[in-house]
Amino acid sequence: MSAAPFALVTGATAGIGAGFARRLAADGHDLVLVARNEERLETLADELRHRFGCVVEVLPADLAEPDECSRIEVRLADAERPIDLLVNNAGFGTRSDFVDTPVDDLERELDVMVRAVLRLTRAALPVMVERHAGGIINVSSVAGWLPTGTYAAAKSWVTTFSQGIAKDLRGTGVTVLALCPGLTHTEFHERSGIDLSRTPEWMWSDVDTVVDAALRDLARGRRISVPGVPNKALSALAQVVPGRAIGRVYANRRAAQG
Repeated sequence: MSAAPFALVTGATAGIGAGFARRLAADGHDLVLVARNEERLETLADELRHRFGCVVEVLPADLAEPDECSRIEVRLADAERPIDLLVNNAGFGTRSDFVDTPVDDLERELDVMVRAVLRLTRAALPVMVERHAGGIINVSSVAGWLPTGTYAAAKSWVTTFSQGIAKDLRGTGVTVLALCPGLTHTEFHERSGIDLSRTPEWMWSDVDTVVDAALRDLARGRRISVPGVPNKALSALAQVVPGRAIGRVYANRRAAQG
């Protein structure tokens, strides 16, 4: 049996999730990779095994489906093969306004970014608390401070939930972090049908910067990580400026982008 610490990453086949997988493998972790696309999971697993010599378990699952989410909960609760770090990264967004989006799509957003985060966190914690060691990174967003619809509301929940759990776990040796990135160069916006091509480059971060910030802040015991100066400024502004004003700024930006 491998003596390396295990990390479980959801939404591992692209973007921030894949960035965590590669960084953690490079740092000496063995991995459990979770995503819907089994073929892409196996491709990434083969890459990581070849490059870093790590153990990689592949668990294809659609976290919006309760039975499939339960399979990941079982792995997290396995005290014989404990997970040292859980990265709840899986998520997606919808482009259309709330009233124009099918309710099933809206529910899937909440299932993946709220219900699954709650259930996987709950499944992982008993073993971590028993061992007096472990960490959980819940990937939220600076969007959680903006009044911009279901995605933002889900991310707001992730941030608040993570802060509350972190407070409850003081003194246990287990740390919980809400990672709140801003615009990041990934497939996310293209897959969601969101055109941000006119957004200035200085507003963007790369995946490695986001992952580095998260792991650094987790090690420091922080409860929230906001990578990048522009995002730190936005998050601070959003917490003191009335939500309606921030909403108008966001709406004007969307209108300017067509």
